[in-house]
Amino acid sequence: MRRDRITLAMIVGIPVIQLIGFGYAINLTLRGLPAGIADQSRTAASRAVVMDMLATDVIEPVADVDSPEVLMRMLRRGQISVGVVVPPDFERRRAEGREAVQVLVDGSDTVVQSAAVQLAQMPIDERAFDPGGGPIRVVSFYNPDRRTAVNIVPGLIGVILTMTMVLFTAVAVVRERERGNMEMLMATPLSRSELMIGKVLPYVGIGLVQTTLVLAIGMWLFEVPVRGSLFGAYVAAVLLIVANLSLGLLISTRAQSQFQAMQMTFFVFLPSILLSGFLFPFEGVPEVMQWFAELLPLTHFLRLIRGVMLRGASIWELWPDVLALAGFTLVMMTLAILRFRKRLD
Repeated sequence: MRRDRITLAMIVGIPVIQLIGFGYAINLTLRGLPAGIADQSRTAASRAVVMDMLATDVIEPVADVDSPEVLMRMLRRGQISVGVVVPPDFERRRAEGREAVQVLVDGSDTVVQSAAVQLAQMPIDERAFDPGGGPIRVVSFYNPDRRTAVNIVPGLIGVILTMTMVLFTAVAVVRERERGNMEMLMATPLSRSELMIGKVLPYVGIGLVQTTLVLAIGMWLFEVPVRGSLFGAYVAAVLLIVANLSLGLLISTRAQSQFQAMQMTFFVFLPSILLSGFLFPFEGVPEVMQWFAELLPLTHFLRLIRGVMLRGASIWELWPDVLALAGFTLVMMTLAILRFRKRLD
């Protein structure tokens, strides 16, 4: 164990990661869902209703807008999970006992949808509603039937690409070194950068085949919708593929054997599953762990693929996550090339 530091790190690291991930970072009781408020009434009673909703801690206001249309655009882009709409005729609706407040929910995540339903069941301060007042209505978009497959299948594309792309690249480069092929490759006129990029390119095609397979099965067997463009879905997939391949190259510059490469890949895969929002809502992760999750490519891919497939967003509307994946790729590829040069000198 003293000679094999990576194995020692696995023995200690895997239990620690699992304990922290499941015991501390995973929280199914969601609080602080990002919300947009469209109070078109602007009366004391309407403000009281909004304040009562905020007091539950289920939602946290991040935007104050003028119309429900703005809230819908923000929902589509993934900027908010909940939108609260108070109509201009709020007072009359309340007096007539009709629906007086709408809660718009991004239902693509069933756990978020369930948390938002609590808002309709909360006790209302009598200053805002008298006993005969109208109800609060929750309107779920993108997955009104609350089918789990709709949320899971797009995420599976990212999970499969993360597991295979990082592992394939890390193991392939180490295997070349173990078999003595790397020295022959370095004797060619190729620069080291060209050599490493060349090792990556074939796996881009493999990743796209995997993406197509998951999409086809998901649409055929589970009736998962593609509300946005397939082009956008494939752009998101390519961004994740090259990000994972660059990470795999970096791992290969550190691993001494194929077994070590597989061990180090697991260190990336486990946090990605737990913290990215694939199995557990991202909003339920503590803020400190969310900062770490933002460094994981899968976190940004899930926002992209679910935004495109489930909410019908354009890939360019989700540009912050596009830039995050592109930046991750640039940093990882640069570090891999620098370390690769250093090891061969």
